[in-house]
Amino acid sequence: MRRYRCADCGHVWRQDTSAAAEPRAKLSRTGLRWALEGIAVAHLTVARVAEGLGVAWDTANNAVLAEGKGLLINDPTRFEGVKVIGVDKHVWRHTRRGDKYVTVIIDLTPVRDGAGAARLLDMVEGRSKAAFKTWLADRDDAFRDAVEVVAMDGFTGFKTAAAEEIPDAVTVMDPFHVVRLAGDALDRCRRRVQLAIHGHRGFRDDPLYKSRRTLHTGADLLTDKQSDRLRALFVDDAHVEVEATWGVYQRMIAANRHEDRQRGRELMEKLITDLSAGVPKVLTELTTLGRTLKKRAADVLAYFERPGTSNGPTEALNGRLEHLRGSALGFRHLTNYIARSLLETGGFTPQLLHPRLG
Repeated sequence: MRRYRCADCGHVWRQDTSAAAEPRAKLSRTGLRWALEGIAVAHLTVARVAEGLGVAWDTANNAVLAEGKGLLINDPTRFEGVKVIGVDKHVWRHTRRGDKYVTVIIDLTPVRDGAGAARLLDMVEGRSKAAFKTWLADRDDAFRDAVEVVAMDGFTGFKTAAAEEIPDAVTVMDPFHVVRLAGDALDRCRRRVQLAIHGHRGFRDDPLYKSRRTLHTGADLLTDKQSDRLRALFVDDAHVEVEATWGVYQRMIAANRHEDRQRGRELMEKLITDLSAGVPKVLTELTTLGRTLKKRAADVLAYFERPGTSNGPTEALNGRLEHLRGSALGFRHLTNYIARSLLETGGFTPQLLHPRLG
C-alpha cells in the first residue's frame, strides 16, 4: 500500500483501500468472491483456490468459510419457497471417535416442480429423532407452515419428529428406501439359505453367491445370460425360499415403476396385504418385511399420490459429499465439514454470488 508523508508536519497516512478489501484482510473483495464462486459453483478444491490466489491453504480456507457463512449460508432467504423436504442420515467420518453420523435435510421442491435439482438445506449432528425435531423447531412458523411433504426412510424417529413439529405435512416413505427394505430381506434370505446348505458364507463358485448381483436386477432389465443364471438357480428346490423372496422383491419394483400411478398403488397395496398374513413361518425375512410395510403402509402408499418426493436425490447429494470428503482428504471438525458441504451442494449460482449479473 502506498504511504504518504507531509513534508511540513511529518504526518504519515496510508492509501484508503476500504473499497478493495476489508480492514486487515488478507484477500481483496474481488479475490474472495472469485474463491467463493470457485468452491460453491465450480466445485474447486481449496488447494486449487489457494494456488490461484497465491496464498496458503489455511488463509484461503478460513476466508472462504467466513465469507460463505456470511453471504450464503446465513442468508435468511435460503429457506424460502421450501415445500418438500427429504431427510436422511449420512456418515461423515469413518472412525470410532465421536458421533460419525449427521442428519441431512434436502430441499426436494425443485425436483417435484421440475424446476431444477435438489439442494442441501442443512446438516445437524446425530441421526436421532431429537436432531431432526430440534432442527424443525428452530425454523420459523412460516417455514413449517409451508412444508407440505417430508420424504424419509424407514426410521420412525424422523416420522415422529415430523408429526410433532409439522403435523399438517404428509410423510412419505420414498420408494428408494422401500425397495431397499425388500433388497435387504432378499440378501438376508440368500445368506441364511447359503449357510444352511453349505455351512459357510458364500464362496466364489457357490451358485447363490455368484447370483447375488443378478438377484437385485429388475426382471425387465435382465439379459439373456442373467435370465439363464436365475433359471438354473431356481431349479434347485433348496433355493425355493430365495425364489419366493426374489418374487416379492420384483413385485415391489414393478409397483413403483408402473407407468399408471394408480395401478402402481393398487399393486403395492396388494403386496402389503399379501405380506401381512399368510406368509410361511420359514420365510422369516418376508415376515419382518410385511410387519414393517403394514406399520408404514400409509407412508409407503402416499408416494403414489405425490410424485417427485423420492429420496433418490438425497442419495445423489450424499454421493457428492463423499466426493468432497475424498478431495479434501477427510475432515476433522464437523463444523467445517457442514460449512463446506453447504457450499458444495447448497444450490448456489453465480447470480446469487454476483447479483448484478442477474
